[in-house]
Amino acid sequence: MKYETQRVALPFFMVAMALFALQIVFGLLAASVYAWPTFMAELMPFNIMRVSHTNLLIVWLLLGFMGSTYYLMPEEAEREIHSPGLAYLQLAIFAFAGAAALVGYQFGIHEGREFLEQPFWVKVLITISFLMFLFNTSMTLAKGRKTAINLVLMLGLWLAAVFWLFAFYNPTNLAVDKLYWWWVVHLWVEGVWELIMASLLGYLLIKMTGVDREVIEKWLYVIVGLSLFSGLLGTGHHYYWIGAPSYWQPIGSIFSTLEVIPFFAMVVFAFTMFWKGSRNHPNKAAMLWALGCPTVAFFGAGVWGFMHTLSFINYYSHGTQVTAAHGHLAFYGAYVMLILGVITFAMPALRRTQPYNQVMNMWGFWIMTSAMCFMTFTLTFAGVVQTHLQRVLGMNYMEVQSQLELFYLMRLGAGVAVAVGAVLLIVAFFGRARVQLPAGGTQLTAGAERL
Repeated sequence: MKYETQRVALPFFMVAMALFALQIVFGLLAASVYAWPTFMAELMPFNIMRVSHTNLLIVWLLLGFMGSTYYLMPEEAEREIHSPGLAYLQLAIFAFAGAAALVGYQFGIHEGREFLEQPFWVKVLITISFLMFLFNTSMTLAKGRKTAINLVLMLGLWLAAVFWLFAFYNPTNLAVDKLYWWWVVHLWVEGVWELIMASLLGYLLIKMTGVDREVIEKWLYVIVGLSLFSGLLGTGHHYYWIGAPSYWQPIGSIFSTLEVIPFFAMVVFAFTMFWKGSRNHPNKAAMLWALGCPTVAFFGAGVWGFMHTLSFINYYSHGTQVTAAHGHLAFYGAYVMLILGVITFAMPALRRTQPYNQVMNMWGFWIMTSAMCFMTFTLTFAGVVQTHLQRVLGMNYMEVQSQLELFYLMRLGAGVAVAVGAVLLIVAFFGRARVQLPAGGTQLTAGAERL
């Protein structure tokens, strides 16, 4: 590490991975209920499993963004973090708020709004923690070097905080509630989070390919422009059936179709930089994650999103397992793989050794990614069958569900495989370091040999 305060990122990554493991556990429990509807019915209702699964996803990804920012900001700004103590304090507040919300869900304490179920006081703590984070990183940036990477990253983080404020607005009218609810949920994952994704991906490619910074920054500005242009009005594809004016149907159809473009641009961007670069960086596992992230995101968010985003298709597929297929692969490709890639890149420096446990890490990559793709195909087929039986032939909901049991069993099997891959990754990150020679047989350092 060039700067000692980059070590602030390590506890963020540790807490994030602990919550990632918990998210998978609750996901397996929820998938088991699909396969066996009475599973744990008396101990934990399905809605509690699901809210725990989805909220853990959001919380650990946010912690991953924070840790990634604390790791790259000193290098990009060329100065130490403004206040490491403040960083540890905001991590403690954020972790406490997340844990309190998770425990509360088990006792039915929640606000009932999907993804925004946190009680009011938990939302306040999350806001305070996030503002502390933004102050700390913004002060670091203000006193240091400004680059396209850290400017775009901070823009995405500040906009995420701004749109989070709509989580506090809870109107009684359901149509109005859903209108503004998407200002958090959609404008995060299909808007400002894409800025964070592009900047973190750009940082990894600068570090690992050796391509000139100016080339990567030009690509970054193009991707950011495409993301904001398509993502903001693309929110309209959520307004089709909530009572919004009818003009949202053509607007949502057109602009959400264009949302495929920035994801495709990220794929071209990553592979172009890879081929332009030297391609001999010792951390091969991190490069694998950096190339896999935009590729899987393009298919999950782009192709699978496009499959059911047009209003005249969404009329039939809305709320079916097609939506679940899109959501799982999109989140995994765009954000889960991104954070895991940053952690893979950063952990050797944080542990002060050369890249280690790369084979185990790459096994984790291929097992998790293959399982998520299989799960996506399974849910897609289930959604097509569900759409035809329920929305075209008019069969009742529970009768249709009984026709999907095989798909749900296959989805559960894919979830178990994801868990196996996650265990391999966690061991690779935090277990005993088995040092491997970089490409070319570079001599190991004495410290690395001892590990």
